[in-house]
Amino acid sequence: MSKPVILITSASGRIGRELIARLAQAGDFTIRACYYSDSKIEMLKALGADEVVKFDLKDDSTWAAALDGVSALYSASLDPLLEGHLAFSKALADYKDQIKHVVRVSCMGADTNTASYEANQHASRAGASIPLMLQHYWWGEKSLIDAGMTVTVLRNNFFMNHLLKTDSDNILNEGWFSNPLGDARNSFVATRDIAEAAAVIFTEGPERHGDKFYDITGPQPQTMDEIAADLSCAMNKTLEYRPQSMVDFENDFGSTRAEFFEYLVNGFYLRCSPDFYNITGHKPTSYYDYLTTKGASGETGLEELWQGNLWKKGVDAMKDAAELKGDE
Repeated sequence: MSKPVILITSASGRIGRELIARLAQAGDFTIRACYYSDSKIEMLKALGADEVVKFDLKDDSTWAAALDGVSALYSASLDPLLEGHLAFSKALADYKDQIKHVVRVSCMGADTNTASYEANQHASRAGASIPLMLQHYWWGEKSLIDAGMTVTVLRNNFFMNHLLKTDSDNILNEGWFSNPLGDARNSFVATRDIAEAAAVIFTEGPERHGDKFYDITGPQPQTMDEIAADLSCAMNKTLEYRPQSMVDFENDFGSTRAEFFEYLVNGFYLRCSPDFYNITGHKPTSYYDYLTTKGASGETGLEELWQGNLWKKGVDAMKDAAELKGDE
């Protein structure tokens, strides 16, 4: 009997690579990994992908071949690709009888600040709606629900692997990093944990996890000085955290991302959710362990720190996506 086919979008991303490796170890699915660049093909196969397929959210001519025979779908997309994801979700309506389960990567607080199920009620700033990036994450979830999919959503805290990438050169050459998070505590999450939770959810299936929303966090909230201490130990050198004003951060990365970081500064991502433990049966990965141990795909978090990064100083990566209008 043939195995069900699972389609992994964003397969070469941090979560996608870990998910492929974990699903390959379990052997329950035929893994079809999506690639955008031909240079990723051999890497995806080495991780355990049974099939690879060209896929581009901006090119709907690539969608049909990717979805052929698929019964489960891992859905993730970079923030600037929201418009493509929304269009892809609409196309999935034609596959609602074929695709039995979709796991979507999202963010804690999507559609709500958890103080209220009211998108226009900001948790920490009177008279303001929740950050646009959180609204975007909800649109990404809702578009799949509207397409008739059985969806499990992983609403994740801020990724450990995104935390310091924008300062990787400074860390290597100058021994310091900077951002506006300061003494605010945040329970940053390892992307390998998100992948592990997704693998368990796919294996156990929609009967157990369909139409569920899980908050995935790290095991403890940390300040930037504590992050600097962990990184110093991992690199065996002294590294310094230098506070940055929110004004300077907004000048570096744009208003949409700064608005989201305000939530981190105000403690919105302080709490540690039990959802990862309840799914997997063990504690989430700490920041130090993330840095110093290998995930299923074979890399340590420290090795990941020097790899590519979406967010670049002086570039507003969310400029185009910020102009999209939702139906909420």
